[in-house]
Amino acid sequence: MREHGATDVHQHLWPRALAEQLRIRTRPPRLDGWTLHLAGEPPHEVRPEDHDLSRRAGLDPGLQRIAVSLSSPLGIEQLAPDEAGPLLDAWHEGVRELPEPFVGWAAAQLTEPDPRGLAALLASGLIGLQVPATALATPRALERLAPLLAVAEAADKPVLVHPGPEPPLKEPVPQWWPAVVGYVGQLQAAWWSWYVAGRALLPRLRICFVAAAGLAPVQHERFTMRGGGRLRLDPEVFVDTSSYNRQALDAVARVLGIDALVLGSDRPYATPASPGLGAAAAYAVHVSNPHHLLEGVQP
Repeated sequence: MREHGATDVHQHLWPRALAEQLRIRTRPPRLDGWTLHLAGEPPHEVRPEDHDLSRRAGLDPGLQRIAVSLSSPLGIEQLAPDEAGPLLDAWHEGVRELPEPFVGWAAAQLTEPDPRGLAALLASGLIGLQVPATALATPRALERLAPLLAVAEAADKPVLVHPGPEPPLKEPVPQWWPAVVGYVGQLQAAWWSWYVAGRALLPRLRICFVAAAGLAPVQHERFTMRGGGRLRLDPEVFVDTSSYNRQALDAVARVLGIDALVLGSDRPYATPASPGLGAAAAYAVHVSNPHHLLEGVQP
């Protein structure tokens, strides 16, 4: 077994085939050249150099693994099967061909789920399943998603919860608005849905919420004050560090403990933070906690 090194559990990198499929489309999600059009966000200018393999690997030479995922705000998982199929195929084929240190998260079509197809993808070497937070918006929604999550649980693979698509725009908003307002709300709803219903449905699943679950753990004091009861810590629930720094991550660690935090940078949309919580905390967040999330055991 190789020596365990640092892992970033949350980056995005588009294989060429996926970009080509997005350019074929005439409605969102679609690419016009390198301009990304989504129904619920302002047009976004993608920098092609952000999806260059060698350049990306060179940004973080200390990483042994870089886990890349399909960006759920694209809304691909919620498309009809005939639309989602070519995009998901392009994603999975491309990500499985990536060289080290890259590894990939699987994605699943959610309107007509295919558990057997997902099981085959996970058996092919993908490290786990990413799902959009919008699919866990309520405890009942989580119950509907549970049979697909159970495929990951049975394969001993983790689940990564990532913001999903935002509703269609009704008026202009700043470029940062979806990420700061909409995504945070999605992640908080998904966190509380899992807290209410997740562990009873999926007793062995390891699950990680990106962007510190929208800081939902910090709301546990309010949860308790409003009659929700005392905090229950779960050693198989993780949050990643993407888009936050010392102030927020210190607050989350005080609630969940340092063992719940894993490094997630969200490159190329954000950069990894250096929260300065000490050498032992840095090793936990960069090395031992990601290993626990992805492999299920401590190094």
